[in-house]
Amino acid sequence: MSRRSLPPEPRGDAITPPELYVRRRELLGRAGAFVATAAGFGASLTWLSQRGAADPPPAPPSLPSLGERDGDDPFARVRESPLSLPRSEATPFEAITTYNNFYELGLSKSAPARNAGSLRARPWTVRIDGEVHAPTTVDIETLLRDFPLEERVYRMRCVEAWSMVIPWLGFPLAALLERVRPTSNARFVKLVTLHDPAQLPGQQSDVLDWPYVEGLRLDEAMHPLTLLAVGLYGRPLLGQNGAPLRLVVPWKYGFKGVKSIVSIELVRERPRTSWALAAPEEYGFYANVNPTVDHPRWSQASERRIGQLERIATLPFNGYAESVAHLYRGMDLQAEF
Repeated sequence: MSRRSLPPEPRGDAITPPELYVRRRELLGRAGAFVATAAGFGASLTWLSQRGAADPPPAPPSLPSLGERDGDDPFARVRESPLSLPRSEATPFEAITTYNNFYELGLSKSAPARNAGSLRARPWTVRIDGEVHAPTTVDIETLLRDFPLEERVYRMRCVEAWSMVIPWLGFPLAALLERVRPTSNARFVKLVTLHDPAQLPGQQSDVLDWPYVEGLRLDEAMHPLTLLAVGLYGRPLLGQNGAPLRLVVPWKYGFKGVKSIVSIELVRERPRTSWALAAPEEYGFYANVNPTVDHPRWSQASERRIGQLERIATLPFNGYAESVAHLYRGMDLQAEF
């Protein structure tokens, strides 16, 4: 896919204050009150008018300078990818790192940045096993050494109808799976987040059954766009963004992007994933961005790009249809959402 094949997107220059956006937990807890306006501007204004009761957002971290980097530093050897939007379209660093859904670190948008210091990203290991010929446990430093990093500027569309454009650093999930050599029985990939309430205090809540589990079909996992991200904006991931390793699948809603991964298992049967278990009528296994399939409580036809006040039309498969629509040929995408 060439850069020219990607439809143009508006730029994210001016940051709208996080107070303008409704927290997912408030939507879940107050469904009746927000039925007509959840994820829309009406709900945003309601929250804004009552923001004195909400937690103030944390001060945004400064964008680190690359400075003088050691020649062995993998973040000094990042290459550009032809599968990328222009970096000039990216949402600013301050927004990406202070407006987050990472329930393991708290249920509000501001809580993950405030609580991220409890997550210890080193040392870190990931187990890759299941239906593979060469199961292994590998540490994050080995992954950074063995897999060249690319910058992929991708759209990210949240199921809550807001979006960003994020300059991820990472490597294709396919490259890692090829190393462990899937068996002929492997049909799905199950990915699991760290389960440690001491490091992830949000896991003390009962909003989900922990640990967080997500999954892909094997062909989705092997697609060139599917990324294991280890950084953004030229630097390692911060805790609130899923340090040190997270999944990025740009044509799917953001909840598919499992964070702080400790396990990747290839399996025969479709894994039971966290949000599909918690609310199957709202969060399907596939989670493909489909503007014609509304969430039960709001429309998915448009979205609010963080940094812009006006809504924009949501694109099928988040604008990546040319590359991925063939994966779902013959499926009923209204029923298999």
